[in-house]
Amino acid sequence: MKTCIVLALVCAASALVSDQPTQSMPRFENIAGASGIHDVFPNGGVTSKKYILETTGSGIAFIDYDNDGLLDLFVLSGDGGTNRMYHNEGHDRFRDVTDQLGLRSSGWAQGVCAGDYDNDGYTDIFVTYWGRNRLYRNIAGTRFEDVTKAAHLSEDRTRYNTGCAFVDVDLDGHADLFVANYLRFDPATNPLPAANPYCYYRGIPVSCGPRGLPFDRNLLYRNNGDGTFTDISESSGVAEPFGHYSLGVLTGDFNGDGLPDIYVACDQTPSLLYLNKGHGKFEETAVLSGVAFDDNGKAMSGMGVAAGDYNHTGLLSIFRTNFSDEYETFYRNRGDGNFDEVTLTVGLGQNTRYVGWGAGFFDFDNDGWKDLLLVNGHAFPEVDSLGIDIHYKDRAILYQNLGGDRFKDITLRAGPGLLEPHSSRGAAFGDIENDGSMEIAINNQNETPSLLKNTNPVAGHWLALKLIGTRSNRSALGARVRVTVAGRTELDEVRSGGSYLSQNDLRLHFGLGPSRFADRIEIAWPSGTRQVLTHQTGDTTLTVREP
Repeated sequence: MKTCIVLALVCAASALVSDQPTQSMPRFENIAGASGIHDVFPNGGVTSKKYILETTGSGIAFIDYDNDGLLDLFVLSGDGGTNRMYHNEGHDRFRDVTDQLGLRSSGWAQGVCAGDYDNDGYTDIFVTYWGRNRLYRNIAGTRFEDVTKAAHLSEDRTRYNTGCAFVDVDLDGHADLFVANYLRFDPATNPLPAANPYCYYRGIPVSCGPRGLPFDRNLLYRNNGDGTFTDISESSGVAEPFGHYSLGVLTGDFNGDGLPDIYVACDQTPSLLYLNKGHGKFEETAVLSGVAFDDNGKAMSGMGVAAGDYNHTGLLSIFRTNFSDEYETFYRNRGDGNFDEVTLTVGLGQNTRYVGWGAGFFDFDNDGWKDLLLVNGHAFPEVDSLGIDIHYKDRAILYQNLGGDRFKDITLRAGPGLLEPHSSRGAAFGDIENDGSMEIAINNQNETPSLLKNTNPVAGHWLALKLIGTRSNRSALGARVRVTVAGRTELDEVRSGGSYLSQNDLRLHFGLGPSRFADRIEIAWPSGTRQVLTHQTGDTTLTVREP
């Protein structure tokens, strides 16, 4: 009898343990220098900044521009430098191919998003600027052509464009384009540090804004299917909200109606949620949906934004980074486009001295539970003169997902790369070696970028999915994928843009835990087609073409 009881207890304990996430600790190291990435990307003043334009920084992108199966790296620059494309040579090595591809540039680049807007099989790039945005058409993976004017995307005035995303809003098989605008900025008329109460931080003069500076409106362009776009900002309702300083852009079907919605993280003003009503129309519902403010009804200083099915409910929850002395903000999706702010409940309320920017959900140990990383750096270099625990350059933060209930900060035990102090902005997530272990590329102000790689063995198995649309847009933007392993299902979605003004790998990555197989893969294509695959072998990248 005692033996049976003991065996029962052992079996129960084993079952309990098997349901918990693996506890393998990562070791992230910065391999940028060893990978051949040595260029410094200027972004305003180093010890002080005169204008707000110098503080917002630039994004970064993972994009396989030549379809060789390896992620290349595109890094944006502020004024005085050039955006650069680095070709992935394999074995953690990159080569600068900027001039070869025709991508040398000038000006204040802000954000980047990628997608095959012309459905020719090669991923194109859109770069936002303070000034003139640029659409680069990918010519068969051999060069890029600036087709901004030909595509009817030229702007009639100087704009402070920030986050962007290609997104097929009307599901016609052509990727449309959303562009966020921060504010109206003119160095000739912009107030200087100490000019008014909005030009101080903790008593020291700093660059002015965003408070006190004029608002601007967001933009939406419809893809006409012939290489051109039409501005539908007004008719779609996207330009209707006014009084928002818009930065990070995130797409996703947040209410489960099959139509892609758009979330915008806003600085010191309520964030925005554009719900897609169909036929090219949007309704802004952030306040009603619970994603405009924090739990106390305060508008936060939203910068970066990410979405993930962190608890396997089949719903995309939203994470947003904010300013120092504010909590990061986590909105749990409870279905039908409604959210609850649960930052403290899930353990994300402890780091309040950081200014957060790029962020992303990714499964660093492939245990099947999406973890969370954000990068940090203060807006004002002058803060270092205060001698307090808030610094201009700061470390990243890595949260481990503890089985969908809570997150745990494991940064101090997760490798030296995370502890390097930088004033970081954009962050992109992708698997540069196709080995199932995700890397993070980070754009640092006035420094070389960081490239964080986990050098410890990863315990769990994995599966990556590269989707190719046929009736849907070629990049499969908006495709929703559910992967089931051992009775547990995780949702993810193909998206352009995200993080902070950055672009992640367009392939979807799923941790399988101890299983070597995905039992079931269900793909909901934007066209409405449903596709099911069963018993798919893991530890590989699976290319799936829309039937």
